[in-house]
Amino acid sequence: MSTGISEEAVQSAASDRLPGGLLRLATCGSVDDGKSTLVGRLLYDTKSVLADQAAAIEEVSRRRGQEAPDLALLTDGLRAEREQGITIDVAYRYFATARRRFILADTPGHVQYTRNMVTGASTADLAVVLVDARTGVIEQTRRHAAVAALLRVPHVVLAVNKMDLMGYEEAVFASIAEEFTAYATELGVPEITAIPISALAGDNVVEPSARMDWYGGPTVLEHLESVPLGQDPAACQARLPVQYVIRPQTAEHRDYRGYAGQVAAGAFHVGDAVTVLPSGRTSKVSGIEVLGDAVDAAWTPQSVTLLLEDDIDVSRGDLIVPTGDAPATTQDVEATVCHVADWPLTAGQRVLLKHTTRTVKAIVKEIPSRLTLDDLSQHPDPGQLVANDIGRIKVRTAEPLALDSYADSRRTGSFLLIDPADGTTLAAGMAGDSFAAAESPVAVDEEGWDF
Repeated sequence: MSTGISEEAVQSAASDRLPGGLLRLATCGSVDDGKSTLVGRLLYDTKSVLADQAAAIEEVSRRRGQEAPDLALLTDGLRAEREQGITIDVAYRYFATARRRFILADTPGHVQYTRNMVTGASTADLAVVLVDARTGVIEQTRRHAAVAALLRVPHVVLAVNKMDLMGYEEAVFASIAEEFTAYATELGVPEITAIPISALAGDNVVEPSARMDWYGGPTVLEHLESVPLGQDPAACQARLPVQYVIRPQTAEHRDYRGYAGQVAAGAFHVGDAVTVLPSGRTSKVSGIEVLGDAVDAAWTPQSVTLLLEDDIDVSRGDLIVPTGDAPATTQDVEATVCHVADWPLTAGQRVLLKHTTRTVKAIVKEIPSRLTLDDLSQHPDPGQLVANDIGRIKVRTAEPLALDSYADSRRTGSFLLIDPADGTTLAAGMAGDSFAAAESPVAVDEEGWDF
């Protein structure tokens, strides 16, 4: 289907994908594999650490009797993390080089913090999975590879760390890389790049290692700076969740009505025939504004205001899509969720479902299975999901939703389940490939829950 995007627009959008732009990446791996040290090495060697930060890390390291600065302290900011020498929560860090900007999520390695890894990797363009060269691929390595595949992270880097403790032997690296690549490929990971490193010594992190001259590939930073990002806006299904309706109450702008939001996928251009979901009303794009200026086209992830030819009912939470390329609306949602709350999720539980800018009441109708990440088997009818569990659920919503499959769009195919009592996030959901659309809206009871 032709999108009508000008070649100039596509080239401009491509400038954010190759090789510059913003790369979101997450580091993951087992406990003591060196994730925080790798992140600290990246920050330290790219001179992304302020002088007072570096001095503080050096002072703490000296008090501990360490000869060299403990670079893991740059990311392990919680007192409990520093005392135990482990990562507990996701640590986000921003840094930049001459070629690209980065937002890095350093995720925990413990099994009980799998939910934190899901949080950190959910928006990542690339995941760095660390493996200790001494132990190779272990259960937690497979678990994190499975989560990366489940979240559709498009690029995965296998960083075989602590090569200095294995004499920088090529055979050790080759064996681990072969085993991990075979496993990740079975999971459906589209791209895997294996790099032998020593985060502690700095080998192949920012600078190439003279002690591993048998390796001819890029360093970690070189790969991060050059990996392709995003999707071609001309090849995506256009989606704009409406965040705010702009109606200036002035005589000058009496007839102005704009629909503001961030383009979640694809691109829009003036003249597009569009449909507003879930109502199904149609119109055409009469204008597009970006930062107050009129433009001919807009694409993800720009924040824009769309103007429509017809004065139709559009509210916050509605989804504007191209006519003829609209997802089906449904009240029956089947999805994979990662449970993140400390109390269980059970069948019959009343929740709020937040999808893009829309929040509706819902009931968990069924929990068909729980995924065992160790061997990727399905445990049928678990009865409930507890913290860190990943499973399939069926949810009934009070109002129709327009969800894409998560495989097609990570933004419009994902949602959150929220506790209506206190607003706590219960689970992060990834919509399945098919949905049973409700034939007609279902009435609610006096409390608005039975539907």
